[in-house]
Amino acid sequence: MDFQESLFGFKKRVDKELRLCFDKTIKETKSQDAVIADALKYVKELTLSGGKRIRPALMYYGYVGAGGKDKERMLRTAISIELVHMFLLIHDDIIDRDFERHGKETLNSRYSKIGKRFFPGKDSDHFGNSMALIVGDMVAALGNQIIFESGFNEKLIMKALSNLQSIISYTVIGEVKDFYIEYKGKASEKEVMDMYEYKTAKYTIEGPLHLGAVLGGADSKMLKGISDYSIPLGIAFQIQDDILGVFGNEKKLGKKVGSDIKEGKMTILVTKARENGDKKQRKMLDEILGKRDLAGSDIENFRNIIRETASLDYANRKAMELISDGKNALAKLNFKKETKEFLLGMADYMVQREV
Repeated sequence: MDFQESLFGFKKRVDKELRLCFDKTIKETKSQDAVIADALKYVKELTLSGGKRIRPALMYYGYVGAGGKDKERMLRTAISIELVHMFLLIHDDIIDRDFERHGKETLNSRYSKIGKRFFPGKDSDHFGNSMALIVGDMVAALGNQIIFESGFNEKLIMKALSNLQSIISYTVIGEVKDFYIEYKGKASEKEVMDMYEYKTAKYTIEGPLHLGAVLGGADSKMLKGISDYSIPLGIAFQIQDDILGVFGNEKKLGKKVGSDIKEGKMTILVTKARENGDKKQRKMLDEILGKRDLAGSDIENFRNIIRETASLDYANRKAMELISDGKNALAKLNFKKETKEFLLGMADYMVQREV
């Protein structure tokens, strides 16, 4: 199975379901409030403008892997996790003070400009952030509603909804860890790895797989096996994201290279560079990290320090070790062949992700 080809084909099917869901919700909302309907139209644009749909794919394959038979119902239900993902991204853009997502203006930025235009003299940034928070909450509710109305066995639905709340709770823990150590300005490797586990591994890989597997009737032993695969893969995924965020291609990333530097993100790259660097290198890191008016020369100096302190080599090596751990766990997992092939393809793809 070619992982990228399979995921691309799945994305087209998911995007069709997302369009139908948004169109139905927008139509129902328009008669109640035109402002919210307009905001949902823009969320639809944002959602469909980018993203690989890895979370709904994992939710779908978790269901199939656990022995689920109603694939079409599962496909319609799998958009729930993408809607929850969008809700979290909308809020994340406020936290990170980002103004662009998938090459489009973020929701908070769009409504900040609308506030400036229609309500001169008022706090337009507060208006933009408030609108994004409220609309983000509505998108989260829609994600829950999709599962609630999915038509699966009622007990499995309740178990899945409970599982979804756990996914969100774990993500919040990871987000708080990320936000806290960013403001603290320093972090140990363990703190960073813990943050990766909660913010990425549980949210991006374990959570969606568990969600689908629960609806497919998975028992606790199978869920434990899924975690053994997901956590190392998810941490490796985040490590590689950090590398791509500094050394990657902007068009493929969908955001500007160096945005993590500008935001002062505490990554494994920064932690290891501080640990291995000399006084001059550490001082330069402190000066560059979190700098809002980041120049091209700052990014290049940051890259040089990451290379010179062997931080980049360490991060790459750590990611490869974790991917190997995940693949070993997958070999022991009692999943259907179709799902195991997809998950193995994902692990191999992660090794080949382009810088």
